[in-house]
Amino acid sequence: HFINKSQAKIIMSPANNRTTTTKKIKRRLTSPVRKTKQRLFVRLLQKFPPWTWWLLIGGIVIIYLCFFYYFFVSPFGIRWRALYGGIDNPQGYNVRGIDISHHQGKIDWDKLRREGLIDDVPVRFIMVKATEGSNLVDKCYSYNFKNARDYGYVRGAYHFWSNLSGAETQAYNFINNVDLVPGDLPPVLDVEQASKKISNNELRDSLVRWLTIVEDHYGVKPIIYTYKKFKKKHLTDTIFNSYPHWIAHYYVDSLDYSGKWHFWQHTDCGKMPGIEELVDLNIFNGSYEQLLEMTIMEPYDSLESVSIEQ
Repeated sequence: HFINKSQAKIIMSPANNRTTTTKKIKRRLTSPVRKTKQRLFVRLLQKFPPWTWWLLIGGIVIIYLCFFYYFFVSPFGIRWRALYGGIDNPQGYNVRGIDISHHQGKIDWDKLRREGLIDDVPVRFIMVKATEGSNLVDKCYSYNFKNARDYGYVRGAYHFWSNLSGAETQAYNFINNVDLVPGDLPPVLDVEQASKKISNNELRDSLVRWLTIVEDHYGVKPIIYTYKKFKKKHLTDTIFNSYPHWIAHYYVDSLDYSGKWHFWQHTDCGKMPGIEELVDLNIFNGSYEQLLEMTIMEPYDSLESVSIEQ
């Protein structure tokens, strides 16, 4: 009942033309190409025994695992080994230390003092997080800082720099909360974050302002903590070269750093007796006597409280 124009032409054509055209239509409608391909593939599947297909699947899995290891595991192999194996501590250094904050939780100081060895060398110094920004004080600072001295370690305190606060308020946050005594290491400025909202020159001026205020108060040059790439990118000004440096550079056998450095934080995956969480491990670039020479020798004029107006 429903006939299009092409079909009408076929019906009205002579018998011999009708037969020829009908064959063409059938050839188009019943083309054997797809069925032939399907049957060929099925025959290929049936031709090989099942174990060969398991072998093929296994080969694909092995190739994938090799690809994954080469591109995603191998470049970070040292970190994987540090997390799930053991730490390869740099050799040739005899003065070892750790740095701690509230992230390490409550520390068993008796166990740390009794069993805390790094490559059979006792921990000599401990850096303790004190403050951050303009008003934050680490909740474990007082506990950690007091115990570090009571248990015979050379101790230091550090301030974590924030780009959201001014240099003066951050300096006085540290000064008002950290009372250093002879035998303590100089104050530390931990700077490892930049901001797109401020230029390198503005960052430099702010850091120098913090360093100057803190140095004037304690009477000793502060230590600058930063990681290697940040130092090269943001702290290239020669004014920073006059300060002692504590460089973070992980999972390498030696510190490839052209400048002078005093401390090297070589891993963030350390494990120590008495500390349940992972802890940063550090070395001092010198002897224990030289470490003591870095400490504050004379008492400074400590004030009860210092305000920004002063």
